[in-house]
Amino acid sequence: MEQRVLGRTGRRVGVVGLGAWQLGADWGEVSEDEAVATLTAAVESGVTFIDTADVYGDGRSEQIVGRFAKAHPEVTVATKMGRRMEQIPSNYVMSNFRAWNERSRRNLDVDTLDLVQLHCPPTPVYSTDAVFDALDTLVSEKKIAAYGVSVETCEEALTAIARPGVATVQIILNAFRLKPLEQVLPAARAAGVGIIARVPLASGLLSGKYDEQTTFSADDHRNYNRHGEAFDVGETFSGVDFATGLEAVRRLAPLAPDGVSMAQFALRWVLDQEGVSVVIPGARNPAQARSNAAADTTPPLDAATLAAVQDVYDDLIRPQVHDRW
Repeated sequence: MEQRVLGRTGRRVGVVGLGAWQLGADWGEVSEDEAVATLTAAVESGVTFIDTADVYGDGRSEQIVGRFAKAHPEVTVATKMGRRMEQIPSNYVMSNFRAWNERSRRNLDVDTLDLVQLHCPPTPVYSTDAVFDALDTLVSEKKIAAYGVSVETCEEALTAIARPGVATVQIILNAFRLKPLEQVLPAARAAGVGIIARVPLASGLLSGKYDEQTTFSADDHRNYNRHGEAFDVGETFSGVDFATGLEAVRRLAPLAPDGVSMAQFALRWVLDQEGVSVVIPGARNPAQARSNAAADTTPPLDAATLAAVQDVYDDLIRPQVHDRW
């Protein structure tokens, strides 16, 4: 698999990683055996970057990933912190950082965390010097090797990129979220900050497997968070109305080259955006993990195809999402 430098971490990682939210919670039940099989299939396919968080299954995802990573030292594990308490800026202080990091180190069974990301914190946090001073201290103490941020908006990303210690920015980037191409990716390239592209399949919409009859289980965020009831609605279907998303996918599907699945096409689109370090699709089973990783083997999209994706976005998606995130 192609390797790219993960921003200011200096680490090289496979361009297709694995998002481990599904292995913890909020996507329906995944057994630990199936989670390990999924991780194994991903790594055997060239994946060397796994993204988790302390709140995915209340630590379950971290624990599963940590046990797996012990046998796979080539894997870089990124985790996230900050969503275990009320989302107010005053909770983003050193004492909480230490507690959250200690818990993640126990879950992952490591002395030093590879990469810790603030997990979509309140917007004022990005402008608080004390927050980043605290993170710098944790790096100096070797509690964490590097830190980054996971953001909801392009404005938050730009504020974070200007911070000299920020190694990576994780942001929603897919064929339904083109706004980061305007300023965020160019700014990250100029600063040497890595871009971790999350939600690349728009919660599965861009896999092309859904239709108007598709239903989701009660414990799946694609059921209970469609209007932002539990967290930012932009995390579910990228904030796009389900019916509109289905129509957009029907227009995008003919653009996929022969032999390339709709999901691989969507991932290839992300990989073709200059400045992306790694894309982190989730997977619930080994077959999905292998198929996602194979997106790296598909040819880059030509200019006409990229323009056609832009046209679909402008016609259907832009009015719903462009000015919100």
